[in-house]
Amino acid sequence: MHFLTLRADNLRVFRSAQLVLEPGWNLIVGANGAGKTTLLEAAYLLSHGRSFRTAQREAFVRVGETGCAVFGSIQQQARTRRVGLARQARRMEARVDGATVPLVELLGHVAVLCFEPDSHNLIAGAADERRRYLDWGVFHVEHEFLVTWRRYQRALRQRNALLRAGAQDSEREPWDHELSRFAAPLAQMRSAYFDQLVPLVEEELARLVPELGAPLLTLDCGFDASRALLDSLADRIDRDRALGHTTVGPHRADMRLGFALAPRREHLSRGQQKLAALALVLAQARLFQAERGDWPVICLDDIASEVDQAHRDRALGAVAATGAQVLLAGTEVPEIPSSCRKTAATFHVEHGEVRRLL
Repeated sequence: MHFLTLRADNLRVFRSAQLVLEPGWNLIVGANGAGKTTLLEAAYLLSHGRSFRTAQREAFVRVGETGCAVFGSIQQQARTRRVGLARQARRMEARVDGATVPLVELLGHVAVLCFEPDSHNLIAGAADERRRYLDWGVFHVEHEFLVTWRRYQRALRQRNALLRAGAQDSEREPWDHELSRFAAPLAQMRSAYFDQLVPLVEEELARLVPELGAPLLTLDCGFDASRALLDSLADRIDRDRALGHTTVGPHRADMRLGFALAPRREHLSRGQQKLAALALVLAQARLFQAERGDWPVICLDDIASEVDQAHRDRALGAVAATGAQVLLAGTEVPEIPSSCRKTAATFHVEHGEVRRLL
């Protein structure tokens, strides 16, 4: 898919900003704080329902306003759709082709992946970053994933609340069974997706950071998958009571990455962490295309930060090798691959205004 247009109203510095985008590369340039990243954030919001910059939804509303909205028209193979997401009075409203729809329906239509200055956390950060990464991919290929994930999360919240309250076993045990019921299919869907992803990640890592040697990716499903989660919960009950939360299950899953010459993530420089994270993003884009027959949009924010010129050229070349629409933001017009220059659009952002240069 790709955006034909993208509009942001009362989003951070913008009262209203609209871009008519090219299906290939779109370069967004301007000074620090001008709003470049906000335009990428607008695209990301339509795909994820949240920002990649903050978990606080109020934070991206323009100062002095009570809400914000993002709209776009997208091309999905032969079909054009109008999509929108508005936040008003702590409430999110999603629209597709003018009709109000559940947020999940909007997210199923719009696919945006983002590489930004904090993307190194996908390698070096907490496990929940990597779970979100995996779950976005599984959501787009497994129809049963969202229902399974929601049922598991509901049971987890109930069990944790009972643990904190010191509830009797008879109150907690039905939720133990509910957790166990949905743990196996959730873990299986993640594992199947991971198995498809691994060879693509390995190819991208070999292209971007060959100096690190052969990569090793592993997936810890969060519990012993050879036995029912119910048994593991029974083994951990004393510890769970003491801590007031559930310490085993798919909510503890993690994906780990090491290299022959850098087996621990602490051995990687910040630039290497970023390049490894970009490899994960590009591999996920390739798998999405293979499964869905269409590319997601790829957003790149400040790709030059902490990455030397040689590796930057490799990274941009790897992005150019996809068929994805690219939104690239930076303080200067970057040297993109020559094959992409003729059809690239350039936008300048200043004082909350956007204008097209080329």
